[in-house]
Amino acid sequence: MRLRLRCVVPLVALSCQAVPALADTITDWNEKAVALVTPRMVPPAAQRAVAIVQAAMFDAVNSIARRYQPYMVQLPAAATASQEAAAAAAAGAVLAGLVPQAKADLTSATAAYLGAISDSEAKAEGIRLGEAVAAKVLQARANDGADAPDSYRPKTKPGVYVPTAITVGSMWPGLKPFALTSPSQFRPAPPIPLDGAQWAADYNEIKELGSKTSSTRSAKQTEDARFWLITGPQSVEPIVRQMVTARKMSLIDSARLMALASVAAADAYVAVLDAKYHYDFWRPITAIRNGDMDDNPATERDAAWQPIDNTPMHPEYPCAHCINSSAIATVLEAVLGSVDVPEFVMTSSAAPGVTHRWTNLRAYADEVSYARIWAGFHYRFSVVVGQDMGRKIGAHVVKNLMQPASVADAR
Repeated sequence: MRLRLRCVVPLVALSCQAVPALADTITDWNEKAVALVTPRMVPPAAQRAVAIVQAAMFDAVNSIARRYQPYMVQLPAAATASQEAAAAAAAGAVLAGLVPQAKADLTSATAAYLGAISDSEAKAEGIRLGEAVAAKVLQARANDGADAPDSYRPKTKPGVYVPTAITVGSMWPGLKPFALTSPSQFRPAPPIPLDGAQWAADYNEIKELGSKTSSTRSAKQTEDARFWLITGPQSVEPIVRQMVTARKMSLIDSARLMALASVAAADAYVAVLDAKYHYDFWRPITAIRNGDMDDNPATERDAAWQPIDNTPMHPEYPCAHCINSSAIATVLEAVLGSVDVPEFVMTSSAAPGVTHRWTNLRAYADEVSYARIWAGFHYRFSVVVGQDMGRKIGAHVVKNLMQPASVADAR
């Protein structure tokens, strides 16, 4: 039986009850993982956590099904072991390891979820398998660089004040990727020169359309800008869950798709932050307030310019939302076989009461990407480069991970 925990508050409430639903264990625990880590971690760390959960669930289920090459580990398991129990036990154990302050509640929530599965040797074996896989996956990611100190060095001169907010993800260029050969594998060429016509065009576009007080930005552009102020796993994982449900995937195929997408999104953060901190390119608010310093006569300074919201605390180039949305769209297109898909919807905590809908994956990725221009956060050239990186990462993940098992390896 496929199960889903339904409750008013996220995952860890002990009053939640397991009830049947039109979902599966993989999407259930993906939803719980996103709800748990989003308020506790910055977006790159939250996406890393979700990727670890999804990788463990995939390897646990695949150890039973033996349909695909493992992501990290394939343990001995009877074909009759409960895939649902294995996935739930793996997810619960990984989350308890990643969020130790919630361990007691997670243990209770996992027990409640598993309690809805009839007791049997198949269930018991599934639980043992899931916990064993979780331990190995956690061990493999224990020293991946996520706990490295933030040592970003602000640019200043002795005695000169600079803003003191801590940057986000400055250690991520040193993180061990999930699928890439190195964080810099898809590092793009440098940003465009400041004395050229393209810089002037992109500067003036975002100066006009990305301003907090813009009178030329359309109502739809403003809505998109505010809608996509959300970031991290909450901005991508719901889309993948909807594709699983729409396609009525088997548990193993659900586990594979969710793992591929989560890993691609996690590595997108590694790659984009590698490039951001390597090039250390200025954000629009900095460039526009210093428009008299770029040696380009076509860019005029606006001393009081502001974007639509607070600029994210990391360098500009390239666009992170662009690489993430394009990586997810590329994984989904490759696995599902088409850019046109059943309708999927998103809501946003940054735009209460607004719902966005798509039936085309590239249209979704374009909306996310260009919203960053309308928000005043990213130049057009950075959007284009970010989308290209995302497509490359998504394609790399699908091509190199969790491929179908050979006939010789199959049961």
